[in-house]
Amino acid sequence: MFLEERQAKILEMLNRNGKVLVKELAEIFGVTEDSIRKDLSSLELDGKLKRTYGGAVSIEEKLQMTEANRRRISDVESKRKIAAAAVKLITPQDLVFLDISTISIAIAQILEKSDANYKILTNMVDVLVMLARNPKINLFFAGGRINQSRDGFSDVLNLEFISRFRPDIAFIGAFGVDIKKNSLTSRDTAGGVLKARMIELSKSSYIIAESRKIGMESTYHFAALDKVHGIITETELPAALTSAAENLGVRIIVAK
Repeated sequence: MFLEERQAKILEMLNRNGKVLVKELAEIFGVTEDSIRKDLSSLELDGKLKRTYGGAVSIEEKLQMTEANRRRISDVESKRKIAAAAVKLITPQDLVFLDISTISIAIAQILEKSDANYKILTNMVDVLVMLARNPKINLFFAGGRINQSRDGFSDVLNLEFISRFRPDIAFIGAFGVDIKKNSLTSRDTAGGVLKARMIELSKSSYIIAESRKIGMESTYHFAALDKVHGIITETELPAALTSAAENLGVRIIVAK
């Protein structure tokens, strides 16, 4: 196989899987790992992939992972306030669902240090890793096919497993919260379907969102706002929005 043909095949595999590993490619093509590393270096110079330790990821995949990391380090203080307010709504022995959200990570940071016997259901990797350290927490994790940002699972296998539970309280992330339109939106359709299902199955549910997301709208409408019990955010909303939320029967909790 010619060099150009091998590199074209590598790009095909990368576009299909999102990532490739040097060792696997060497076995597939019957060449040395050093030859594969040279291929990846050449393709990176051409702007066709991004090398990582032991392999490479597609440019699109790298952007998605970068975006996920950026969300983790933005609005940190606001997320801590929202998380603290959310934890106050939990009672020991509640079954709590923590959605894929950077605020869920902040909630997990609080619960990790707790002595209470909480029961937590989640599909977010960071929450799993954090809460697994506390032996008093009864932890349920919904796996399946990992999403593109590598922070959690949202697919048909995940949905089937998670639908068997009936949480006492669910904390749901949203990219957009439009009170006037009575709409909750996300950028990911599979994640949106799961969010809607957990709102439906939980005894109570709250949207956890920074105030900058109030009034925003994304590509996928996953639920009407009046299907949840409340919104937890970090700053007071304009009176008109607070009134509109109350008319929908939605409580606004402002984290102090």
